[in-house]
Formats: sequence, C-alpha cells, structure tokens
Amino acid sequence: MDLKLVANTIRGLSMDGVQAANSGHPGLPMGMADVAAVLWTQFLKHNPDNPAWPDRDRFVLSAGHGSMLIYSLLHLAGYDLPLEELKKFRQWGSKTAGHPEYGHTPGVETTTGPLGQGCGNAVGMALAEKMLAARFNTAEQKIVDHFTYVIASEGEFMEGISHEVFSLAGNHGLGALVVFYDENFISIEGDTHMTYTDDVDKRMEAYGWHVQRIDGHDHAAIAAATESARKETSKPSVIICSTTIGFGSPNKAGSHACHGAPLGEDEVALTKEALGISPETFHVPEAVYAAFKEAAAENAKREVMWNEQFAAFAKANPAKAAEWDVCIKGELPEDLADRIEDFEAGGSIATRSASGKVLQDLAKAVPFLVGGSADLAPSNNTNLKGMGDIGANAFEGRNFHYGVRETGMGAIMNGVQVHGGFRVFGATFLVFADYVRPTTRVAALMNLPVIYVYTHDSFYVGEDGPTHQPIETLMSLRITPNVTVIRPSDATETKHAWVAALENKTGPTALLLTRQNLPIFDRNELPCASNLHKGAYVIWESVASAHDLLIVASGSEVSIALEAGKRLAKEGKAVRVVSFPSWELFEKQDEAYKASVFPRECTKRIAVEAGWPTGWEKYVGLDGRIIGVNHFGASAPAAILAEKFGITADAIYKEAKSLLA
Repeated sequence: MDLKLVANTIRGLSMDGVQAANSGHPGLPMGMADVAAVLWTQFLKHNPDNPAWPDRDRFVLSAGHGSMLIYSLLHLAGYDLPLEELKKFRQWGSKTAGHPEYGHTPGVETTTGPLGQGCGNAVGMALAEKMLAARFNTAEQKIVDHFTYVIASEGEFMEGISHEVFSLAGNHGLGALVVFYDENFISIEGDTHMTYTDDVDKRMEAYGWHVQRIDGHDHAAIAAATESARKETSKPSVIICSTTIGFGSPNKAGSHACHGAPLGEDEVALTKEALGISPETFHVPEAVYAAFKEAAAENAKREVMWNEQFAAFAKANPAKAAEWDVCIKGELPEDLADRIEDFEAGGSIATRSASGKVLQDLAKAVPFLVGGSADLAPSNNTNLKGMGDIGANAFEGRNFHYGVRETGMGAIMNGVQVHGGFRVFGATFLVFADYVRPTTRVAALMNLPVIYVYTHDSFYVGEDGPTHQPIETLMSLRITPNVTVIRPSDATETKHAWVAALENKTGPTALLLTRQNLPIFDRNELPCASNLHKGAYVIWESVASAHDLLIVASGSEVSIALEAGKRLAKEGKAVRVVSFPSWELFEKQDEAYKASVFPRECTKRIAVEAGWPTGWEKYVGLDGRIIGVNHFGASAPAAILAEKFGITADAIYKEAKSLLA
C-alpha cells in the first residue's frame, strides 16, 4: 500500500473541495493527511456498508473546521458520500456541510462545531464503551471491544472544555481513547506562541495520560505510536504529532495563510505538482480506492466474526442478550408511568426531591438510564440508589460523578448518547445552565434526547443571592430551537415530566425543579397530572365557560395562581387557572386543543412566572398582564424575595382586580 499516495490524494481532495467552495480550511487536512491515511487504512475498525455496527471504532474529527479531511476519508472508504458531494462542499443541500454534522452525513459520529466539544464527545463515547463492556462482556465473549480515535488541533487544547474532559478521562483510566494532537503552532491570527506556550506533554501526563511525541508525517512512526496507544489499556493516550499546516504547499505551508482560506487556484496547481499528484480536480487514483477497498474487506470480515461471536454470546446468555437489545434500541416500557409510585396529596415536597423519588423507580424500569451531577447530586437528588458508581476503573454502575465540570458534563453526555446503549441525564443548578449551554445547543442540533435536571430554578434559591438566582435562564432555554423545557408545578407533574422527557427522542429536555417545597395537589379534585404531556391544561376553573379571567402559571407559581383564582371566584368572578409546564409540548398540540385551553373570547389574562417575563405576550395578548421578574435577584430569604418581587397570591389578586376594573 502506497501510504504517501493515499495521503497526497486526501490532500488533493481537501484542497479542491475548499477551492471549489471558495471557503474553508485546507491547512489541517493537508497537515494531518498522513495520520489519517495510516489510521483509516491500517487500524480503524468500521464497515461503510453498516455504519451502525455497534462494535465499530469511533472516529471524531474534533477539529471540525478541517471537515474536508473526514469527507475525503468517508468517500474513499466507501460510505454513501459520492465524489459529487465533495464537489458541493459547503453548498446548499449538500452532505458536506462546513463542519461535520451527525445524522446529516453517513459515517459522521458526532457534530463537532465549536472547538473542544468533539474532545468531550469522544470522552463520552469512550466511557460508554467501558460501561457496555462492563455490563455485557463475559469471559468467553468480548462483544464490546472498540476504540475511540480523535484528531484535535491546538485550538481544542486551548479551549477550557478540553481541560475538563481530559482531566476526567485520565482519572477514569479510559484506555480505549486515543487522541492525535495536531501540533503545527498555527492559528488564525498567526503563530500560537503569541498566546499558547503550554508544555502539552507535562499537562497530559499530569492528567494521567499516556503521552507519545512523533513526526506526524512519518508513516512508520504514526503506526508504531498508534499500536503502542492501543496496547496501553489503563490510560487514555495522546499522540502529539508534529506537523506542517498546509503540507506540500510551496508558498503557504507552515503559515496561517492556509488555515482558514482557500490556497488559490495557482497555489493548488503548484502544490499538486510539488506532491507529484494529478493536476485534475477531485482526482482519485485507482490504487487509492483499491487500498481502501482492501481495508473495507478486512473490516467486513471483522463484522462477520463479531456477529458469530454475538450469536454465541446470545445463546449462552439469553437474559443478557435480551437486555442488550433493549439497551441498543432504547425501548421504554409501555406502562412506564404506572411503574412510578404516586405521591400522596395534601403534603408538600420540593420538585427536586420528588424528582429524586421518581428517578429511583425509573432506574428499576429503564435499565439503560444512566446519569449524574456536576458535584451536586445531594442537592439535585439525582443519585440512583444502589446502582453503583462510574469512576476510576469502575464502570459497572449507573451514577456519573462529573466533578465541578458543567461544560464537560454536557459534552460527555452528548458522547454517551451518540455512542448508543444508554439514555443519559446530567444535573446542576439552573443558573449553571449557562455553562452547559454550548453543548446543549449542539445536542439540539443533533436531535439528541439527553435530559438536563436543573434544580434551584428561580430566585427562591434565596440567601445565595443574585449570582445564583437564574432570573433569565428559563426563557433563554426556551428560545433554543429543539429544546423542550418542562417546569412542573408539583410532585405529580414531576412524575409525568420525567415520562415526557424519556419519551422525547428527538431532542434535549430540560427539567426545571424547585428547591422549595410545593403543595402536592389532590388529583381527585383537580385534573390528572398526565395532562402535562399536552404542555398546558386547565387545572381549575370556577365555571365551565364565559370566563372573566385566565390566570396562567408554570412551576411553583401554579399554587399561588390557584389561591388567587379561588379568592377572585368567591367574589363572583369567573376564573380559569391554567398550569403551563411546557411551551414546547403545548405548541405540538392541534389548534382545537389550544383554543380549548385559551378561548379567544377571554382576553383578560395574567401570566405568572418567577423569571424573565418576555415571551408570555404570545399567550396573554396585548390586553393581558405578565407578573415576572425583569431584574436580577437579591440575597434574602425566599419568602421575603417573593414579597419584594411581587410573586405572591396577593400580588396576582391585586393585578387581576386592576385588569378587571
């Protein structure tokens, strides 16, 4: 196999794709082409004819700006990515977007946009591999045995997220994780030494990684280092590859001029001449296709052997095999809600505490449910009791401990989810959703059904003060496309909020839960909490029609809305109170249902929520009123803050009297 020709062909395709688009990043693909050629033809275990093979190796181009590298590789390897798609790089409707996108391009394992997130995803993938192996492998059959390979740039290593996830990976001893670090000392602004002089070797050693340093253009050295990394089973590995960005370009190699801009037609021609490859655009020699076909044939045999091994495993371990099918398919019990114990009306409990109780029942009903907290499990109530921990050399359990690493937690969750075999949740205080937000956005882009448990959901945090009171956070989550936000009003709605979150398989769900106790409504007198699945429902009304006033509330404000509504009803007002836990679920309902909850003829409406008010206008209209908080919080007991901020039954009553006057 002529690895030099393979690498240069990758360079040619990458140059041509960027040049055709007149946009993109040719430098990284040209610099890392040698590493990619060795990895994809000699080591990577995958099958282009079955991209979903569970025991395939995962390849993550964390440096997603160099996307022509992975598109070239996927085409050459035989994935459903014809050469015509490479010619349409970055164009409308193509499968070759500016950055690799999960679910859009066959063979792309995860969406790597903002730098560093791919590294976090890869740590999640490596964790999932360890967890599945611990759960299903036997002494006779090793049905889970694959690697996660990453190509990362200096940009990834500069981003803070990489510090979070690499630290955890080292602590957990993720031996099946191999990172190829592209060290070329170039960023958009020029030489990285202007801002970045870290001793990467010592940094990664301090994290507990296996560290090697090689010439990233020496094929024998690349192969030897990869083999060494694969043999190191107790530590994750980083292979520091000394490369030249834009390798082969006579006038731009080693310069930031080729980092984020096309080489130019003249320079492309000169580079192809210097590399000794055809001047034809998007040219692939038959020998290169043959090399990848040879690798694909070997990998197809590997999958056949794996299928035989799995058949033997299933015959010897029918219960385990049945559980494997459930986990891989992510099948929920049809009677999931019935498996969760009901809450007794009349008492009171914080919805974070109710969530903790619900989780215990869910853990028994859903074997693939795993999760944890960013060092706040006792406050978030997310520990799955008796289910064991996931940590250094312990992967049989179901409880993650992320440490104080919220951004890393979000990226790792995405990686666990795209890997397959698990449904993952992660928890912290709602105010720290801002730290999780970059990974939430990418999860939403990928349609990943990860679940965020956000407790301490408003200024009712109290004495901790404005830094910990998420006044604006709820609304900011609502405006993120494809994120379903649920703010349950009591324990029974919390139960159904969890069911709704698990049933949502097309995007992230954020559960917003209280620190303070809330009354548990008597569902013999009020409608069933399963109405939560509709997003909004009439929880109480004084009369069935011809309402004078609608009071709409979410979460902890539903109980005070009910109190105010009943007080007004005693004065002869026709009042309807609506529990509105989820805008997103409500917007999925048909127009007839929406009109049944919000009759058009009733224009006197009040919305109540302990957060930023903008957005409620859609539901209360121009004649309505919004009781919210349009300023930061303060440090004081929660009850005092509610009074000062006007989030009380008395305040709702007075606003209603004013509106109805």
